[in-house]
Amino acid sequence: MAIAGVDNEAGTPLLSKTVDGSVDYRNEPAVRSSSGGWRSAGFIIGVEVAERFAYYGISSNLIMYLTGPLGQSTAAAASNVNAWYGTASLLPLLGAFVADSFLGRFRTILAASALYVLGLGLLTLSAMIPSDCKVANPLTSCSPPRFQVIAFFGALYLVALAQGGHKPCVQAFGADQFDEKDPEECKAKSSFFNWWYFGMCFGTLVTLWVLNYIQDNLSWALGFGIPCVAMVLALVVFLLGTSTYRFSIQRESRSAFARIGNVYVAAFKNWSVSASVVADAEESLGLISHSRSQQFSYLNKALVGTNGCSLDELEEAKSVLRLAPIWLTCLVYAVVFAQSPTFFTKQGATMERSITPSYKISPATLQSFISLSIVIFIPVYDRVLIPIARSFTHKPGGITVLQRIGTGIFLSFLAMVIAALVEMKRLKTAADYGLIDSPDVTVPMSVWWLVPQYVLFGISDVFAMVGLQEFFYDQVPSELRSVGLALYLSIFGIGSFLSSFMISVIDKAMSRSGQVSWFANNLNQAHLDYFYWLLACFSFIGLASYLYFAKAYISKRLNSL
Repeated sequence: MAIAGVDNEAGTPLLSKTVDGSVDYRNEPAVRSSSGGWRSAGFIIGVEVAERFAYYGISSNLIMYLTGPLGQSTAAAASNVNAWYGTASLLPLLGAFVADSFLGRFRTILAASALYVLGLGLLTLSAMIPSDCKVANPLTSCSPPRFQVIAFFGALYLVALAQGGHKPCVQAFGADQFDEKDPEECKAKSSFFNWWYFGMCFGTLVTLWVLNYIQDNLSWALGFGIPCVAMVLALVVFLLGTSTYRFSIQRESRSAFARIGNVYVAAFKNWSVSASVVADAEESLGLISHSRSQQFSYLNKALVGTNGCSLDELEEAKSVLRLAPIWLTCLVYAVVFAQSPTFFTKQGATMERSITPSYKISPATLQSFISLSIVIFIPVYDRVLIPIARSFTHKPGGITVLQRIGTGIFLSFLAMVIAALVEMKRLKTAADYGLIDSPDVTVPMSVWWLVPQYVLFGISDVFAMVGLQEFFYDQVPSELRSVGLALYLSIFGIGSFLSSFMISVIDKAMSRSGQVSWFANNLNQAHLDYFYWLLACFSFIGLASYLYFAKAYISKRLNSL
């Protein structure tokens, strides 16, 4: 006799024809065979390719625009880039809150895309305003029209706001297309994060090879206008997949924010409740005494009283707190990550960049080696390394997500060590050729010396960046997954602000003491190598701290990490 819901031959549960907790665009139960999966994820990854093309069309070469047409100093431009990038990485917290509490991910993506197009359009118009500042030159200064500066930064932060709504929602919406209860779709979701990052880096790669050349050699207005067109096309592509998408159902009448907030408030109100009363409440609700339930045990006081929270609500609140140590210890990784579009780019501008007698590679294009190494390494990681690791560990992901993140942090530490050594050689070469006081003369050292640190950045991203995305998506309540991804992005936002703060403090300290700044406009007199060694030390301390907290971390699903 067959047992309902069980496949007699395979001995595994039969899955429903519809996906539990999801509806289609007509608000009817989502049919598994005709919705979600890779058919939907393909549209969404396509949107991400275009969005990253647009975003990096601005961010990758921003320091060259600020030190060129806007006439800023190297230190000021680096601080402005880090401040903008930090803001762009923190605004996803706002976008995720709006999506998870009010609009939903789909409508938030549509609104953010429209705002993106508006911001890019205004940015293009601001770049068309005539300016006397044409190229970056450390020996001269200029003052662009005040209106141009105001219009540019206004449009720039409008793009940051749009990105804040777009970034966490698109990725979470893409991951929502895979049903965790289906073993095959669950495995595909893990691959989705890899291929998501692959698509994102492919879009970045095109930006760095095409747009940076256009911006440096043809027109900044054209270089900003093309991303605007790309975002219009991205919006069209996203709408084309509407009939295939799965939309998550909000199961609770109260939002996850309200439920979690209620736990913290109730625990605070019951602060004076005795341990015996809390123990009685735990026992009456069937709370099992193990390490997970006793972690943050002071929150268990929220169970007491007529308005006490439920066990599910308590666990939601604790799952958010558990993320804090991992979030904090990954900040140094984010500070290191902030250097590639700023000082690495300025270093490259001083070095020999000729590919042919008539063509020089744009210094910002060197960032393409980060994307290129990611594009090459992700298929190797996903199709070769993971299956091999899976055969030994018997884990779906081959290695745990926390191990993956730790590996990436270690590689970023190595990248900073190499960056410091290369900069020491660049400074020595400049001194040997008598170029210390000649910043406008190319240092006779090939720009390809910078490639290893870029490649290591890329490989470390495959481990740490993708691992953080999966970790923060997986370890928060299902209704807060946009917020989970926003928390991951906020690591890089705060990291950028910390980088900007460090640069400003060091620059001011050097100026007051009468010494040449580590970040002097004349990089041949500066000491970026000292800054890189400082970051390498911080990175090592951050790695040690991360390993300590990662070992003690208790997963949302026991033994999954």
